[in-house]
Amino acid sequence: MEFRFFDPSAKTEVTHGHLPHWEQLNAYYFITWRTADSIPKELFEKWHAEREIWLRGHGVDPSAEDWQRELEMLPENEHQEFYRLFTTKWHVMLDECHGECVLRRPELSAIVAENLLYQDGIKYSMEAFVVMPNHVHVLAGVAGRGEMKRLCRNWKRYTAGRINAVLNREGQFWQWESFDHLVRSEASLRKFREYVVNNPVKARLKANEYRVWTK
Repeated sequence: MEFRFFDPSAKTEVTHGHLPHWEQLNAYYFITWRTADSIPKELFEKWHAEREIWLRGHGVDPSAEDWQRELEMLPENEHQEFYRLFTTKWHVMLDECHGECVLRRPELSAIVAENLLYQDGIKYSMEAFVVMPNHVHVLAGVAGRGEMKRLCRNWKRYTAGRINAVLNREGQFWQWESFDHLVRSEASLRKFREYVVNNPVKARLKANEYRVWTK
């Protein structure tokens, strides 16, 4: 399978929740999803409100479907400021390991890891992933258009069922929405791979508290 980096001139499908989701044909993605208790509600709402204020203050309407495209058109220093203040902060909040963090348990992280590799080479090409105590990072090329969100739903649905069965629980395990980012270049692909591999080190986890894989 051959995959492409983000092309601003190519057809892009955009959907919205709290976060925007951009998809292109046969693209590389960096995807993050988290457990339902991984970020306290008050912290998330504060982050979301601050992000909206910043965007509006820089002439970007966060309710518009193409707000991310407008963000990309800002001067480079403003663009970098946004990612430092909000994207980086999002990941820092996850690495603070809020919540129960049941994915520290090797038998539970194994469920996620095995599922991520199950159709590798068929529906997607896995580049790297890490299962952290309360979230998952995936770097992969996804075949087709509009398949990335479907894959995420399937990964989350299957693993939630299996993990809840082990824990003898019912109800929501993963947060409904995922954070995803179209990879823009070979350099960005390397950067995301390094982030995935080094994430447990930055979070100061012990060797048995995470599960990492890379091609």
